[in-house]
Amino acid sequence: MVQIIAGEKGKGKTKILLDKVNYEVRRTRGTIVYLDKSNQHMYELHRDIRMINVTDYMIECTSEFVGFICGIIAQDHDLEQIYLDSFLKVACLSCKDIDRVIEKLSYVSDKFNVDIIISISANAEDLPELARSKVIVAL
Repeated sequence: MVQIIAGEKGKGKTKILLDKVNYEVRRTRGTIVYLDKSNQHMYELHRDIRMINVTDYMIECTSEFVGFICGIIAQDHDLEQIYLDSFLKVACLSCKDIDRVIEKLSYVSDKFNVDIIISISANAEDLPELARSKVIVAL
């Protein structure tokens, strides 16, 4: 399943995402991956969460990003959750293109039973229909 935390920049999406991932690591038997555009929040994550700075991997377009996510899932059969902070930046997206990527991520999530939780810097009501239906927190 794909879930979205939406809100304008500076509204507290990252704090909610960090709280959620740190809570879930205690309840989950498998592995959890946290993707971000920098290492800024590395020390706020529980030590059992794998932090990946996406900018280290030279992702330049949306298809490369989706392939990157598939590669993470393929290499770890115990993976249960992926958290994506700064989704629009790390996925090389604009708001109008979100539905296409959310559709692909939903397919991968369902096929491999990996939950994907995303933070998006946009108002929930400004998101396209499919993305709006996946919003769990709107700030």
